[in-house]
Amino acid sequence: MNTTTRRRGLATLASAAAMAMVLSACGADNMGGGGGGGTGGSSSAAGTDCAAYEQYGSFKGETVNLFSSIREAEADQLQDTFTDFSECTGINVVHNGSGEFEQQVVVQAEGGNAPDLAIFPQPGLLARMVKDGYVVEAPDAVEKNVDEGWSEDWKAYGTVDGKFYAAPLMASVKSFVWYSPKLFADKGYEVPTTWDELMSLTEKIAATGEKPWCAGIESGGATGWPATDWIEDMVLRQGGGDLYDKWVTHEVPFNDPQIVAAADMAGSILKNDAYVNGGIGDSRSIATTSFNDGGLPILDGKCYMHRQASFYEAQWPEGTDVSPEGQAFAFYLPGKTADEKPLLTGGEFVGAFNDKEATQAVQAYMSSGDWANTRVKIGGVTSANKAVDPANASSDVLRLAIELLQDKDAVARFDGSDLMPSEVGAGSFWTGMTQWIDGADTKTVLDQIEASWPAS
Repeated sequence: MNTTTRRRGLATLASAAAMAMVLSACGADNMGGGGGGGTGGSSSAAGTDCAAYEQYGSFKGETVNLFSSIREAEADQLQDTFTDFSECTGINVVHNGSGEFEQQVVVQAEGGNAPDLAIFPQPGLLARMVKDGYVVEAPDAVEKNVDEGWSEDWKAYGTVDGKFYAAPLMASVKSFVWYSPKLFADKGYEVPTTWDELMSLTEKIAATGEKPWCAGIESGGATGWPATDWIEDMVLRQGGGDLYDKWVTHEVPFNDPQIVAAADMAGSILKNDAYVNGGIGDSRSIATTSFNDGGLPILDGKCYMHRQASFYEAQWPEGTDVSPEGQAFAFYLPGKTADEKPLLTGGEFVGAFNDKEATQAVQAYMSSGDWANTRVKIGGVTSANKAVDPANASSDVLRLAIELLQDKDAVARFDGSDLMPSEVGAGSFWTGMTQWIDGADTKTVLDQIEASWPAS
C-alpha cells in the first residue's frame, strides 16, 4: 500500500511541518479567482517568476489544509513543493501528516471537521469517502491535467461510479528487493533473474548459517501492510494479472486455493526461521519490527535481502552509498521466468472535501506536470506522470523505477489492498497478516479475511 506510506512513508508518528510564511501574491490580487488570475508574468518580492502560476489565480492570505499519512523528512519535502506556489498565489498550504491517517480522515469527516484536501493512499478508502458523501468531484482543470499526464488505468483509480474525484499524485514500484551490491560481490552472489534463482540463492545463504532475509511490518495503526504487499506480489507471480484482478474485485474469494498457495509462497520465506529475521530475531519478530528499520541489518551484513518498495530508499541512514556498486541498492523481484515481469505498484490520490476556489487551485497544481517534476527533483520519490523527465529522478533506484513503470511488457497492477473495500484492504487484511506472521495458520487467516468482506 504509495505508501504511502505515510503508511507507505515513514512509520513513526510525527506532525508534518506547516508552511507559516506567506509572501505577497504576484501582481494585483484576484480575490476568489480559481484560475487564470492575471499577474502578467511578474516576479514576487522574493524574485520568483510567477508566470507559471498565473493559471491558479491570486488569493491573498487564504489557507488550504492538506491532510495525509506523510510524515517527517518526506513531509518537509512535500511542503517544499508549495514554496513558489504560495509566493505567487498567496495561498498558505498547511500540511499535517498522521500515522493514523486511515482512521482519522474518517473521524474528521464524520465530525464535520474534514480538511480541505487529503492524500489517499488507497483508492478503496477514497471510494468509501465518496460514497459517504464527503469527497467532491474534481474540477475540470484537474481532470484535464490527468487526461494529459496519466494513463487511463491511473485515472480509473480516482474514479468512482463513472465520476472523477481524485488525481494521482506519486507512484512507486513495490516489486523491489533491496540488497548490498558490495556484500554480494564480497560473497560471490549474483542478482537472481527468476523466482527459482531467488530461492536457490536464499537456500545457499541459509546453508552458511546466515539469514538471507530481513523484514518488518510494524507501522502504527497501519501495521501489517508490508505483509499484504508480499501476498499481492505472490498472487501476481502465481496466477498473473487475470487472477489478481478477480481476487481484488472478489470474483475469486480470499480463501481460494490459488490465494492460499500465493500466501504460502510468501510464507516459505517470511515464516521460515532459517531464512528470517536477520539481525533482529526469529520469524515472529517481523510483526514487531518497524517497516523502516526492517532492511537496515543489510548494512551490518546480518541479512542480505529485504523486499520493499522504491520509497524505502529514504530509510537508509544519511551517508549510505545507495548505488549499483554501493552499500545498498535494489533489484527487481523476479517472476517465474526472466521474461515474465509482474509489477506491483502503489500511489496516492488527492481528493477534496469542498469546492472552494482556493482548494481547487491547490488541487489543480498538485495534478500538474509542473508539480510532479518539482517533487521528483526534490528527491526520494517517483511518478508515473508522463510529463516527468526521468533525468529529474534523484537516484539510480528511482530512475530504475521509472523505467519499470514505463515498461510496456510489464504486467503492472496497483496495490490490491488499496483497491479493496477499506474494511478489508485497510482493516482485516492488515490485521490478518499480522496474526499470520505471529504464527496463525494461512487458511485460518484467509478464511477470516474472506468472512470480513462487505456484503455490498
